Amino acid sequence: MDFEFGPEDQAFRRDARGWLEDHLTTDRTRLAWERELGAGGWIGLGWDADHGNRRATLTQQVVWAEEYARAGAPARLGHIGENLLAPTLIAYGSKEQQARFLPGIARGEELWCQGYSEPGAGSDLASLRTVAVKDGTGYRVTGQKIWTSLAADAHWCFVLARTEPGSGRHHGLTFLLVPMDQTGGRIDVRPIRQMSGTSEFNEVFFDGAEAVEAVGGEGNGWQVAMGLLALERGVSTLVQQIGFEEELARIVRAAVDSGAVDDDPVLRDRLVRQWAELRTMRWNALRTLGGSGGDPGAPSVAKLLWGGWHQRLGELAMQIRGAAAASGTGAWTPSYELDEQQRLFLFSRADTIYGGSDEIQRNIIAERVLGLPRELR
Repeated sequence: MDFEFGPEDQAFRRDARGWLEDHLTTDRTRLAWERELGAGGWIGLGWDADHGNRRATLTQQVVWAEEYARAGAPARLGHIGENLLAPTLIAYGSKEQQARFLPGIARGEELWCQGYSEPGAGSDLASLRTVAVKDGTGYRVTGQKIWTSLAADAHWCFVLARTEPGSGRHHGLTFLLVPMDQTGGRIDVRPIRQMSGTSEFNEVFFDGAEAVEAVGGEGNGWQVAMGLLALERGVSTLVQQIGFEEELARIVRAAVDSGAVDDDPVLRDRLVRQWAELRTMRWNALRTLGGSGGDPGAPSVAKLLWGGWHQRLGELAMQIRGAAAASGTGAWTPSYELDEQQRLFLFSRADTIYGGSDEIQRNIIAERVLGLPRELR
């Protein structure tokens, strides 16, 4: 199918914001939206031509993603399957695995979550302790994962587990596909309430849960997992920056409306610096996407740039409001309510931790790009 905007797509762009605000308020309707995108051929634009719905160049993928963000469309429930698992299956999976799992993702019918981090293995993923034991043609997985986004809604989870007894670090790991709907209480999902009052993340406990596929072969999980992590900072980085741009615009408007910038040259300087750094991040992302690949430091540089930038934006939002930033939107209650900028400030405290902490990203750059001695572990 050719990539082009038809009349129905133009109508979608024109009417999306109001309709989405009115209707997409529950997980059920958000799942229906995923299926609507799949039916229209808008999932899988960046996949290999044999697997995706529409064929699209990299530039066209960026255009679609940015227009989607500008339309005020909701955060995707299916982005982990579409942008992380699907390219990984195309790169490392068998033809049978691709035929089994890619169509469900492309139709928006099967949602995925990512089982990597553990309580004792967050940024240091190689120290994970979740184990999987061979059981016939599959595996039985036992252990705990944490900070698992969308686990309560997902139909499947891709899990990195240790399949070789006595192995250490990045040896003996396997990349497994685990159905979340299992009888007998073999998977327990527990939401984690954050200081922002929301619960996007979850703990997931596996008790002999069945894994039906191993991607890339037993013992090759580290290679597959690292290949997947490199995908987290592709086109999605540019989409993320559209959201950042809108957040910055709202903060600038608040600063102007309140008069906070009138007599504060330091604040004006911080606002201009935020804008300039955001433009720099965009050009860097475009440069990285347009390159030949193989730059081991590019994903880490991107993570360091946006994590620190977004955290500083949250701090700036609070500085503009002054003492009023500490006040809630209404009367105090145990389940306190926050406004948009207060949530931004609190949630962005985690930006330099999740997805690989700043310390880990700097180690990667030091060791793999600059060739400095490896850190003692």
